[in-house]
Amino acid sequence: MPHPTSVPPADRAAELRAAIDRTGYYPEVVAAAVTDAVGGEDVISFYVHHEPTFERDEVRRHQSVIVLTPTRLILAHTDEHTGDDLLPEPYTSTSTEAVALSSVTSVVVTRMVTNPTDGPRPPVEAVLTIGWGGVSRMDLEPASCNDPQCDADHGYTGVLASDDFSLRVSAAADGTDAVGGLLGFAASLSARTRGAR
Repeated sequence: MPHPTSVPPADRAAELRAAIDRTGYYPEVVAAAVTDAVGGEDVISFYVHHEPTFERDEVRRHQSVIVLTPTRLILAHTDEHTGDDLLPEPYTSTSTEAVALSSVTSVVVTRMVTNPTDGPRPPVEAVLTIGWGGVSRMDLEPASCNDPQCDADHGYTGVLASDDFSLRVSAAADGTDAVGGLLGFAASLSARTRGAR
């Protein structure tokens, strides 16, 4: 959900905590990790996404929290696990990453709108992809020329894409507010990274 600048930062931090609490997904664990990663900075905008996944006959849950501060992008991921050899009891794992806004190289937003010829409609799905150079993906394919008779080796051609973080939400799975919330966060991030370099 987008957060206008007129909302005091303390209120946005309280809204973030309330959004984490609403998911009911280990709120104390998630909130502690996010609070530590934010490190006392003001919360400009945030987005909380709770995603259950089905694995055979079990439901596993994953939660992503993305927070925009004046200087950084904070990403927190929490997963739940059944016990294993090292930790026999069920446990959660939470990882956080703090990225300087000056490091963000791309903010890609994809919106899916149904029946666009019927007039303005809100998007039914949205994908936010953020790149900062931490993870790159290279897609290669054999290069060719325009001569159909040519059998020379032209090497490879490809695309190098930055794909550090990607999140897809849909109205059908997450609710209509989820799509608008992700788009609002993306707009806030785009505005903050516009002059950050």
